[in-house]
Amino acid sequence: MTTLNIQPVGESISNFQAALTQNGESLESFIRANYLDKWLGDDLYHAMAIRTTIVNTMHGHLTRAGLLNMERVSLSPVTDPLAHDVEHLPSVAYKGHLYATTHSMIYSKFLACFNPRVKGIFVDSPNIRLELESPTGEQRGKYLIDFSQMDIEMRRRHQIPLDDYLHQPAKVTRLLREEMEDAVAFFEDLLVAAAGAVVSTNEADLKALGVALEVPKRPFPRFRKDQAAGRGTGPIERVLGQVAGAQFFWITGLMRENYDLIYPYLKADGSKTPLAAFASDQIYNYDICAQSIQRDTGSYGAAFEIASGALREWLYEPIIGRLIDNRVLSVRPRIVDGNIENVEELGAYGPFLMAVAAKDGKGAPLFPATMGGGIGVERMLFALLKGERIRKVDDVTLFGKNPDSHPLYLY
Repeated sequence: MTTLNIQPVGESISNFQAALTQNGESLESFIRANYLDKWLGDDLYHAMAIRTTIVNTMHGHLTRAGLLNMERVSLSPVTDPLAHDVEHLPSVAYKGHLYATTHSMIYSKFLACFNPRVKGIFVDSPNIRLELESPTGEQRGKYLIDFSQMDIEMRRRHQIPLDDYLHQPAKVTRLLREEMEDAVAFFEDLLVAAAGAVVSTNEADLKALGVALEVPKRPFPRFRKDQAAGRGTGPIERVLGQVAGAQFFWITGLMRENYDLIYPYLKADGSKTPLAAFASDQIYNYDICAQSIQRDTGSYGAAFEIASGALREWLYEPIIGRLIDNRVLSVRPRIVDGNIENVEELGAYGPFLMAVAAKDGKGAPLFPATMGGGIGVERMLFALLKGERIRKVDDVTLFGKNPDSHPLYLY
């Protein structure tokens, strides 16, 4: 078994070395230029010092807020299907069964909040997303196929029943908007704490990298996606970053993942609002964006999305409807006598949906209404430090696997 694993890898490295030699390089010179010089240099050292402050501060803040730390889930039958393209879903065979490597821990986070005593959870989670290489060959600078994310999920203050969902839309909309403000306030407080810690601890590191960091003031500027129309061309975060006037800002109401809450979706007459008909203020999700400040000029760098999250779909019927609308599933589960008759047609979703369908002794749903998000640690670090010294995400990572950088990752 060891030989079978080693030979293909050795063959790849041999071919890579041969290509280097043909171009007048050697494996040693490539490793020195792309790894050793970075590891030995000051820039990565400063970035790592700032990263340590950010991560430690977040852990402390989340703990003081009453959230519990959970284990990392790297393998699972089901993972985030994602609304954007990746090359394919890596999988691992073990004991005769196939497991996916996690795009994110999204479904695990929901299930971890089942217990009503759990206010919320956090985990510095693994994420493997085999992002497509830039089709134009450009260095986009921001992508990693293997990265870490500060994942957070919390129970919302209301567990709205299906009857209210269907028959009291004004009341439900009011409650959801309250919970949206809860989520915004929580993440703003977290970023204020992290930025404050870096400013007080890592001023020398920031100065060495030629950037500045401001402790943001709440509330952060907030834009709905539909407000970006006509403001300019290019990525929405870059366009809005030019008018935000702040280092951190929000973009809300992006139609995206099947679990990001939209409302009103299911109607009392059994019909559904078409996904294309939703305005931004009916989509309860959010991106946090950040941009660097150049120390010498005080100007902002390009803005990048550093975190995404949402209030989540929490009722069985909307969850099933969204999975079908997003073409994650093609059929509804048929649950009979504690089993799913068509479980094979559901792929990996059968066990998850059985948990979603669970009820207590009074017939009330057990699946929790939650809100949360994930902060990309490397992406955040890159966005805040980008400048003359830090040019791409590789520069803030020891073993960064940027799809636009190298054909083969050596470490």
